[in-house]
Amino acid sequence: METQVINATEYRNVSLALLNESKTNPRRTFEETALKELAESIRSQGVLSPLLVRPLMENGFEIVAGARRYRAAQMAEVPTVPVRIVNLTDAQAVEMSIVENLQRKDVHPLEEAQGFRALLDLDEPKYSIEQIAAKVGKSAVFIAARLKLTDLVPVAVEVFYADEIGVGHALLLAKLPANVQEQALSACFKEVYNNGAKPARILLPVRNLQFWIDSNILLVLKDAPFNKRDAQLVPAAGSCADCPKRTGHNKLLFGDDLGRQGDRCTDPTCYQAKVDAHVAKTIAEKPELVQISTAYGGQKEGSPVLPRNKYIAIQDEKPKDKQQAQRPEYKVCKFTTEAIITEGSDVGTIHKVCANPSCPVHHPKQKASREDETWKTEQDKQRREQTIANTTGLRVLAAVSAAVPVRLMKRDLLFILEKLVTLMDERLIKTLARQHGIRQKRDEGGLAKTFGAYLRRADESTLSRLMVESTIMLAASRTNPATVLRDAANTYKVDTDAIALKVKQEFAAKAKVRSVKKPVTPIPLKAAKKAKAA
Repeated sequence: METQVINATEYRNVSLALLNESKTNPRRTFEETALKELAESIRSQGVLSPLLVRPLMENGFEIVAGARRYRAAQMAEVPTVPVRIVNLTDAQAVEMSIVENLQRKDVHPLEEAQGFRALLDLDEPKYSIEQIAAKVGKSAVFIAARLKLTDLVPVAVEVFYADEIGVGHALLLAKLPANVQEQALSACFKEVYNNGAKPARILLPVRNLQFWIDSNILLVLKDAPFNKRDAQLVPAAGSCADCPKRTGHNKLLFGDDLGRQGDRCTDPTCYQAKVDAHVAKTIAEKPELVQISTAYGGQKEGSPVLPRNKYIAIQDEKPKDKQQAQRPEYKVCKFTTEAIITEGSDVGTIHKVCANPSCPVHHPKQKASREDETWKTEQDKQRREQTIANTTGLRVLAAVSAAVPVRLMKRDLLFILEKLVTLMDERLIKTLARQHGIRQKRDEGGLAKTFGAYLRRADESTLSRLMVESTIMLAASRTNPATVLRDAANTYKVDTDAIALKVKQEFAAKAKVRSVKKPVTPIPLKAAKKAKAA
């Protein structure tokens, strides 16, 4: 017998056949074991808490809250369940369903997110994030973060529901564009091999994923060489100022990061497309610009790009002292011209350079006379200061290396290091080899091959240190070495001032010993006899 429900606000027992699950219910997962336990409880004690339902336009009721109890009652094969019948609008039904589920500890964060999204998507009434936060007793930041979970790509949703990643990992992934989420997902894990068995996948901490995203995805917009408000640079991408993929577009999601890092781009592919477009546009507008590379290594034959050893970059800032003012990079000549970096780091930026090999200012001929003691003393002083700076840097590098706490698997470390070595020139490899006491043998085919053999024999601890050292040296070769070392020292809590002081003291002690042991000029034999006779 069917019952037509017109208007009801009461408690009653209702047949299971009259109940229908709501399509807007945020709960999507029901643990089978827990349902069976609840079904056993219902068989013995009945349904203790009434289901919240609302009348349908046709026969029956829609379950607003209690889908889990409804399914367990079906398993228990009871004929009726107690319900509380309330007349609710669609918005009220979604809102009450979400609030009811939020009060339960076993609700999945993604189900929560889908519930908030359902509220936000209602046509009437219209909800804002702040209004939803007030309704459910949460902060606007919490609601914004949960809503972002609905942007997870399917493979990320799958592992999230399977509890293979935590909510912290999921939130970081959801903040990224869909085209990089899967790549970032792989960075959540590492594979551990054990005696040749199938590798086990281990979930890394959230901070590891954050570090990977900072290093590989996010790009600081204030450093961009192109006009961020130019909507026509790459028409498909539009203006960065209006782009929802920049962190500054959503302060609720990236509020803390904005204070520390500034506005950043979350789409490296789009960013690179704009850099390439900017370079092409700039060269087309100014064909007289010299194209230069900041990368190490030779250029391809016929390339219009000048390598590092074919130009002198002129510094924009004024020299700090007279000694610095004598350096070529702080001098301007009649051949000084503008150049654009098209390869290496800082691509797209404009700099002043001298690329004339016959320039007497930046490519002076070697001094004909070495008798100028003042010049020689100054050169010795510069070399000594440079030696002290180099030794200090190597000591800081060694101290940072000793403080490295993360221990990766040997396979991972060896792979990373072998790739890093291919980016290093012979000078850097020689410095790194000297740090570890590696000497080239005649029959081993060169220092690079000797160094590669050393890597394959090294243990994981040594490889960890080498990886950090290599990274620091590569970064230092492309930017300001002092800045790179300072950042590394700060990360690994190394006291650079103490190391610098100790190096200076050592060099001072050596200089003192040399001055004491300075040989006395011998007096000729005849002069000695005359002196004795007198």
